[in-house]
Amino acid sequence: FSPQKMTLTLALVTLISAFGSSFQYGYNVSVINSPAPYMQDFYNQTYTDRYGVFMDKNLQTLLWSLTVSMYPLGGFFGSLMVGPLVNNCGRKGTLLINNLFSIAAAILMGTSEIAKTFEVIIISRVIMGIYAGLASNVVPMFLGEMAPKNLRGAIGVVPQLFITIGILIAQILGLHSILGNAEDWPVMLGLTGIPSVIQLLTLPFFPESPRYLLIQKGNEEQARQALQRLRGWDDVDDEIEEMRLEDQSEKEEGQMSVLTLCTFRGLRWQLISIIVMMMGQQLSGVNAVSGEMLRAVRVLHGPLLNTTLITFAGMTCCAPGIWSLIPFCLFQVFIVESLGRRILLLAGFGLCSRDCLWDLQLCDSLPGPIPFVMITEMFLQSSRPAAFMVGGSVHWLCNFAVGLLFLYMEAGLGAYCFLIFCAICLVTMVYIFFVVPETKNKTFMEINKIMAKRNKVEIQTEKEELMDIHTIQAGQAEKKEISNSDL
Repeated sequence: FSPQKMTLTLALVTLISAFGSSFQYGYNVSVINSPAPYMQDFYNQTYTDRYGVFMDKNLQTLLWSLTVSMYPLGGFFGSLMVGPLVNNCGRKGTLLINNLFSIAAAILMGTSEIAKTFEVIIISRVIMGIYAGLASNVVPMFLGEMAPKNLRGAIGVVPQLFITIGILIAQILGLHSILGNAEDWPVMLGLTGIPSVIQLLTLPFFPESPRYLLIQKGNEEQARQALQRLRGWDDVDDEIEEMRLEDQSEKEEGQMSVLTLCTFRGLRWQLISIIVMMMGQQLSGVNAVSGEMLRAVRVLHGPLLNTTLITFAGMTCCAPGIWSLIPFCLFQVFIVESLGRRILLLAGFGLCSRDCLWDLQLCDSLPGPIPFVMITEMFLQSSRPAAFMVGGSVHWLCNFAVGLLFLYMEAGLGAYCFLIFCAICLVTMVYIFFVVPETKNKTFMEINKIMAKRNKVEIQTEKEELMDIHTIQAGQAEKKEISNSDL
């Protein structure tokens, strides 16, 4: 296909999807960090009002740990819901349904202080985790299926940009002079529902994924109309034909379940690659960056740095969502199509393996969004939902594991725990170098052919051609037999 330009419709649907979904993912990562002391005081005061005694310190620690950890655990549950929802409700339909989770959680969290119940905050964190688990998988799938091949990488980076912006906005609103205080923290938690309301009101005016409409719903006319709106012109026959070829190559498989995907030889290396990249991204140590990691910075560099410099270094190099990352993420939107996916993955994990302390922020910005882009590109329509379920589950489980185990790792190893993250990054980089192909500016079918060679299988279209040859040969043989019998 000829290179295609960004149209207004495609730009708007990208921004609305990313702001309404990915932004909230990032916002809820750090929204409870600043008001944590006031929320814990609320937990204790509520318990005292109910039972007439102060809350036990161990119980308070447990409840707060649940408040923090329920978010990634909910993300895992949300990832498991991706396949059934996107196959039955569509990509756009799933995003619209997902908004209901966010709005419900925002109402519960925003009214928790008035209702004098801390339990709903914990429950709401699970609900928001489910929302984030769905959003983190469905948005890349939705945008990747709508984007032309020459813009797929750039558009695929946009959700990561909005995740970062969401984290930053939560940090700004968390300042004591704004909303991070004893009176306003419920408002800060409740604001998460506003982007969902905006998305719920605007996204219905934009088209559904054309690939979903044609390949899964069998409605070529709607798919053609959606493509025409997204591309800005009427001649979309080339893309329609590419979708037909993809549909023909997958007719025998149908919609794959996770179990089928895990046992299907033709997608073996795609599946392994996604699992390795997702694990490498989360186990690189990026999500372990927090106040505990800042203490590790002090252990490692305390004799060399004064307190002000340590604090600044910890904020700029370790804390997620810091100011310096946003321009870099924005820059990545423009370079991902010129440099390609592999170089960004290799550069990101290479920086992590070189120095897992100071470059954690940069390495996350380089490979962070690419694994989700690669899931869209390395899997075809029938296997893509199941692939996102597997990749998303690995993403959130590793996130949960790092958050749960890092404190013990730091207690046992101190700053040397970063050597474990370094080794993981190095192994991931080596795997990507030898196994993962470059996918930029390639159609889904072209990528499928590349991976078919690695899996040592024939893709379905080639099988059908062989079957046609055998059918012709069998017909010719049958005719010869008939003519011989006549003689």
